[in-house]
Amino acid sequence: MLSDRTIGFVGAGNMAEALISGLLHANRLPPAHLLASDIDESRRIYLQQVYAIRTVTSNAAVAHEADILILAVEPQILDGVLAEIAGTVRPHTLIVSVAAGYPIARIARGLSGVDRIVRSMPNTPSLVREGITAVAYEERLPEQDSAVARSLFESIGQVVRVEERWLDAVTGLSGSGPAYVYVMIEALADGGVKMGLPRETAHLLAAQTVSGAARLVLDSHEHPGVLKDRVASPGGTSIAGLYELERGGLRAALISAVEAAAERSHELGTIL
Repeated sequence: MLSDRTIGFVGAGNMAEALISGLLHANRLPPAHLLASDIDESRRIYLQQVYAIRTVTSNAAVAHEADILILAVEPQILDGVLAEIAGTVRPHTLIVSVAAGYPIARIARGLSGVDRIVRSMPNTPSLVREGITAVAYEERLPEQDSAVARSLFESIGQVVRVEERWLDAVTGLSGSGPAYVYVMIEALADGGVKMGLPRETAHLLAAQTVSGAARLVLDSHEHPGVLKDRVASPGGTSIAGLYELERGGLRAALISAVEAAAERSHELGTIL
C-alpha cells in the first residue's frame, strides 16, 4: 500500500520522526521513499544520519514530490506553510495533517484544488510505537486514501476514526492525557518514596504498574470498574487507598482536566 509511494514531511519534529521511525521499523517502505524539510540544519543532518532519508530546506520541493504529504508543523505557522506550497502540491496528493486545532476546510482553502485531506491527532507515546491516533476525514475521501492513512498511523500504535467535530475532545483525552498519566506516575512514586522506597525503585514500580494495568484493560476488554473491584477486596489495602482517592477528588479532577483541555483546543482552533 505504501511501498511504491513517496511520503513527504513538511516539518521534521518529534511526531515526524515518530512516523519515520515507525514506518521504517514496520518495513512499510524504504528510506529512499521518505523526504523531509525543516529549517533546522542540525535536525536535517540528524534524520539523514539516523534514518538515511532525504532532507531539504524547501517545503515546496517536498510538496511537489510527495504522493502523501504530512503536515507536521505547528498550527500557528500552517497558514504560511500552505501559502508557500499551494502552487506545488499535485491534485492527486493525499494530505495528512497532524496540526492540532486546524480544520480540514481551512487546509482545503489554503490548497485550492486539493481535496484528499485527513486530519489526525496522535499522541506522544507514538514515539515508542505505543500511541493512539484519531483520524478524521470527509465521507467522500476515497477508501484507498483512508486505508493509507490508517496504515501510516498503525506503524506507531492504534488508530480510531472519529468525526472531525470530536477532535477537540480527543485532544483533551488522549492528546493531553499522557501528561496526566505522568503526573500520576510521579505521585505514585512519591508515595513509595514517602514510605521508604528508593526513588529509582519507586519510579519503576509506578511506571510498570500503570503500563501493566493499561495493558490488562486493553487485552481483557473488561470495564475498568470491574478490574478495579477485583483488586479491591473487602476490608483490604486497595479499598483503603481508593477511599483516599475518592476523598481527594481524583476522579472529578481527571474529568475536569479532559474538559478543560478540550475547551482550550477549541479556543485555539478559533483564534489561529
